[in-house]
Amino acid sequence: MNSKLQNLSIVVPVYNEEKTLLELLKKIEVLKSGCNLEVIIINDGSSDNSRQIIDNNKDLYSKAIHLEKNSGKGRAVIEGIKECNYDYILIQDADLEYDPNDIFMFLKENEKFNYDLIMGSRFIGTRRSVLHFWHMIGNKFITLLFNILNNTTFTDIYCCYCMFKRDLIDVNNLKCNNWGQQAEILTYIINKDSKIYEIGVSYHGRKYSEGKKIRYYDVFSVVYWIISTKIKKFFP
Repeated sequence: MNSKLQNLSIVVPVYNEEKTLLELLKKIEVLKSGCNLEVIIINDGSSDNSRQIIDNNKDLYSKAIHLEKNSGKGRAVIEGIKECNYDYILIQDADLEYDPNDIFMFLKENEKFNYDLIMGSRFIGTRRSVLHFWHMIGNKFITLLFNILNNTTFTDIYCCYCMFKRDLIDVNNLKCNNWGQQAEILTYIINKDSKIYEIGVSYHGRKYSEGKKIRYYDVFSVVYWIISTKIKKFFP
């Protein structure tokens, strides 16, 4: 990194992640050596000890918002983006499936080329746990659909790590409250003729017994938002 540090806002949606939340926040803290950092936590109506962990570790984040009830990851991300002040935004799940140290790669590449969007990929990286077969099939399908509709060549549109310029998104246009929202954000950015880069990242997937939340049927929501957001381009 050169002396002119990049400005990065990290949005951390949290829903019942008491087992990993504190470790995750400590790992994010290390990023301060490579960028000007703000961390926005959105507690999405957690019923475990997540709120207590947040309240007891105020030195590890910039702002925390507690939603009264669980409204979905998409809604938590929307509320987090509303609070972001820095040039770039990255969404970080609180479950430690992704390693915050990989974000240094994003910052390094962006320092050289000033991208509009840097997307992570579990499929071009060399370090990942074995995925559930049907999750992989679903991911391949939605990635192919997205690429066909948007003339792109992504390998993994549902990698959690997606860093983008804040001014490319009007948060008031974001409507999806669930898992389909990343497709919504990507579609808006892609259709602005954005400069894009893809980076392989490490992935340590959880089992359902360990708290993994996404289910096979969530692919239907993703497909809906890929198609509907694309249609909005032509019929705003």
